[in-house]
Amino acid sequence: MSPVYKTQGSFFCRYIYPDYLCHMRGTILDTPVEYLKGVGPVRAKLLKEELNVIYFADLLQVFPIRYIDRTIFHHISDINSDLAIIQVKARVVQLQSAGSGRSMRLSAMVSDDTGTLELIWFQGIRWAKAKLQQGKEYIIFGKPGYYNGRYSIAHPELEEVAGEAGSSVQRMQPVYSSSEKMKANGFDSKGMARIIHSLIQTVYYEIQETLPILLLQKFRLIDRRDAFLGIHFPQNEMHLRQSTRRLKFEELFFIQIEFIRQKLHRQAASRGHHFSIVGRSFNRFYNEVLPFPLTGAQKRVIREIRADMAGGHQMNRLLQGDVGSGKTIVALFCMLIAIDNGFQACLLAPTEILANQHFQTLKKWADAIGVTIALLTGSIKQAVRSPMLRDLASGGLQILVGTHAILEDPVVFSQLGLVVIDEQHRFGVEQRAAMWQKSVPPPHILVMTATPIPRTMAMAFYGDLDYSVIDELPPGRKQVATRHFTDSARIRVFSFMRQEIAKGRQVYVVFPLIHESESLDLKDIQDGFEAISRDFPLPEYAVSIVHGQLKPDEKEYEMKRFVKGETQIMVATTVIEVGVDVPNASVMVIENAERFGLSQLHQLRGRVGRGADQSYCILMTKDKISVEARQRIETMVRTTDGFAIAEADLQIRGPGDLKGTRQSGAIELHIADLTTDGRIVEAARQSALEVLTIDPELSLPGHRALHDRLVELTSVQRNLSRIS
Repeated sequence: MSPVYKTQGSFFCRYIYPDYLCHMRGTILDTPVEYLKGVGPVRAKLLKEELNVIYFADLLQVFPIRYIDRTIFHHISDINSDLAIIQVKARVVQLQSAGSGRSMRLSAMVSDDTGTLELIWFQGIRWAKAKLQQGKEYIIFGKPGYYNGRYSIAHPELEEVAGEAGSSVQRMQPVYSSSEKMKANGFDSKGMARIIHSLIQTVYYEIQETLPILLLQKFRLIDRRDAFLGIHFPQNEMHLRQSTRRLKFEELFFIQIEFIRQKLHRQAASRGHHFSIVGRSFNRFYNEVLPFPLTGAQKRVIREIRADMAGGHQMNRLLQGDVGSGKTIVALFCMLIAIDNGFQACLLAPTEILANQHFQTLKKWADAIGVTIALLTGSIKQAVRSPMLRDLASGGLQILVGTHAILEDPVVFSQLGLVVIDEQHRFGVEQRAAMWQKSVPPPHILVMTATPIPRTMAMAFYGDLDYSVIDELPPGRKQVATRHFTDSARIRVFSFMRQEIAKGRQVYVVFPLIHESESLDLKDIQDGFEAISRDFPLPEYAVSIVHGQLKPDEKEYEMKRFVKGETQIMVATTVIEVGVDVPNASVMVIENAERFGLSQLHQLRGRVGRGADQSYCILMTKDKISVEARQRIETMVRTTDGFAIAEADLQIRGPGDLKGTRQSGAIELHIADLTTDGRIVEAARQSALEVLTIDPELSLPGHRALHDRLVELTSVQRNLSRIS
């Protein structure tokens, strides 16, 4: 048997672009799966519903979830309770039937040189009787059970040992994922293996190579045809490793090729504002107003952004930095570069609270250097809004800070040169695209995230962007002390909260639920609010409550009370994860911390530690928690380094949670695993860069396969993924 894949791009584009853009007509892999032997219209409908499999190409990418190594044989004496499955060669020494009708059963005693084993059938007895002959040797495969003091196997797989050539099943057997509905329709793991085997026999010789011969030689990659055969039906473990490595490299390589092509195209085609001047506003702020020295990381990032803005092409840069690393002041320096070149800048934030905090922080500095700044949110009254918009349109207003309100049509800039987007994953692609329409040529774009992204993730999911990292906290900033307590220590925790409040500090208490749940044994905010109100009954213990079901004005009111110090305790859900900056808050208590991911725990911890006082994060859990939850809690206690936490999160849970930071256009990987494939990501990206440096149009004869693979991507009329 020999099989492959000639969809020239559909393997790649189906996980980046919509289905209707991804099918090249005339290739066998674009054949609807109902025409495959053993499928038909009814089963094809089931495959579409359960696995989103429509075409031959889709089915080829339904990879096994694990493999059973049928190359390994045990002796009967090896059987023990730790072996979930066993394979032996043994000779039938006795056959015996018992009972009749539905209660009939067949028993076969088999033996090898080390012992005897019983095989039992309660169903399929006629088949087993016809298959078995006393004195013959068989390969026996199944799950051992222990009953009446001895091991046996019920309904084993059997194959007669055929001379020296051995058995046709001596290889790695694929195991495919299957739902109950699929199993009921003959698509259990074996059923899936049968139709995929039929598929590979059908398409094998249509699978064509897509990688240049030099790459295959450099990385010692097997050919594509053999890789698809080997991922589904490997002959041994080495074949499986080679096939997996080849397909992972290919998947990541084409992602990087497309990302880098997008980036190069944007730089060549997207004319940008040329900001060559670093002038009065920038220098005055740096020399006269800057309240503290910049860190080395902040200086490096500002240099990177300055070079981008002076390059004559539109900047599209991601700025990532841990909570408290100083992203806002870097953003201000960038806005001042735009202003010094005669342009305007705006900062877009996802919530009114966060927008207002940015405005208050920036205004004191802008006023000190004579730069005009204003705040625009949905709650700004028309009497204030109208003159503000007139100033913006005339150029009198230099910096605008705001929420989604900035995206509205009436908001017109005189000359918009830079857009800064904070917590960018909270804005949809269409919303971010609206900012491009505010200026011709489009403004420079700087997007910021406080979610540290591991290097592997950044390369895989932001390969089309330039990105900068602030990996250093300002000097003198005190680390948040993190402690883990179980429910049995709640009295100690309440006592500590009282001590901190007595010092004039404030406390957050975060709950995972708003209301009590019958199905989840978790703390809820309503019960927590009542408990805290009972335990802190004195007037000096005023309590705010904030959650997602409050009306926006109610939520805003409660948050403002806490910000002003009118309440000492804020009982909340994760709505306070982003957008609340209260330097006086020194304690963060997180209830049922075992139910939160590392990234979210780190974001919540970042709400404290913003003032001069020592701050604390208290992780409350049940007495008994899962191994994975304990790993997360121990990681939080051990380190406050956001990048170390992001790496740990990637190791513990994989990239799913972190993908969300890109939001729209996120890539779904079919076979590569960013948890373990960092080296392949780096090799794929470096190889893509080398190929495109030599041949940016992929026009050389050796790159014809690459070119063909990417041809259909050029039909995408509007590529929103380039909007960071």
